[in-house]
Amino acid sequence: MSTLAFDLLGEGVRLADPGSLRHLLVVAALAALGAWRLRGRRAALREIAGALSHRVAPTAGGARPAARLALCLAAMTLLVVALARPQCGARTELARRSGIDLVIAVDVSRSMLAQDVPPDRLGRARLELTDLLGRSGGDRVGLLVFARQPVAACPLTRDTAAVATFLRAARPEAVTAQGTDLGAALRAARDLLASAEQGARSKVVLLVTDGEDQAGGAVAAARELAEVGIRVHVLAAGGSAGAPIPLADASGAGSGYKRDRRGQPVITRRDDALLALLAAAGNGEVFDVSRPERGTLALRTALDGMARTELAGRMVVVWEDRFAWFTFPALLALLGALLLRGSRRPAAPAAHPVDA
Repeated sequence: MSTLAFDLLGEGVRLADPGSLRHLLVVAALAALGAWRLRGRRAALREIAGALSHRVAPTAGGARPAARLALCLAAMTLLVVALARPQCGARTELARRSGIDLVIAVDVSRSMLAQDVPPDRLGRARLELTDLLGRSGGDRVGLLVFARQPVAACPLTRDTAAVATFLRAARPEAVTAQGTDLGAALRAARDLLASAEQGARSKVVLLVTDGEDQAGGAVAAARELAEVGIRVHVLAAGGSAGAPIPLADASGAGSGYKRDRRGQPVITRRDDALLALLAAAGNGEVFDVSRPERGTLALRTALDGMARTELAGRMVVVWEDRFAWFTFPALLALLGALLLRGSRRPAAPAAHPVDA
């Protein structure tokens, strides 16, 4: 739920998490239950002792239990308001954001549907990249999908949620011609970086692929990018053992596997040698979706170590949290409820003189 703003005694106040106020329904239910039990207690005493109840149970008054209940309910109400994050007192600050320019080039050729890593190479890469986007900070990120020809899916932007949306749509059906041309993808990523206004000091292309390349020239393209200051990292998708390439019919349902001229299933294997050459030519590193220690966390560490450029500066309104105004009185109310006895002490019997 969005924030809730209002004026209180001429002062601007807002609740950063007003959805937490729904817990007041629980407090109201506990209040009704407590009142019902207090009423039942008094009714039971009157039924048993009648008019002599004040003599039978002189310390069983209802004022102290009612006070304890009121203190507990007040404490819970204050804590619920504190959970809603009340804020008061706003100031304007200049928010500066720095980062790098990153283009993610995702291979969507049919070999990326091989299931040697769960759920498949492309699906696993999407999961890893979604995690990377969630840690992007102030970076500008663009998205490119490719098979034989590259397609710019999203220009450089700080809206990583938009990039993630386009990433979820990355499928082999997103391109018109199958096959793989890694060199063309790298040059298209370079052009996407060059088209951005006020480019960052550090520019990176993340090539997400299994390494199959029918066109050749990928190493030369990576070297070209390195010469203009663009680093090429590789996120290797798949396993070295290999797997058959699934096929799908027009409805998207599975229809067997791709076969060669002899009718044998075509096995696709990750080309680790080519991926290492690409990373070396592009002054980058090879990361691996199947190895957690060399996955997106390691990639994020490598990206964070690069020189960052101030890419944005805008005025933002900063509110001061005031939850302490409610938590401290709530603790005092709870302490009072603990110290307040449920019934008053019985009066000490009067001393009678003893006859000698």
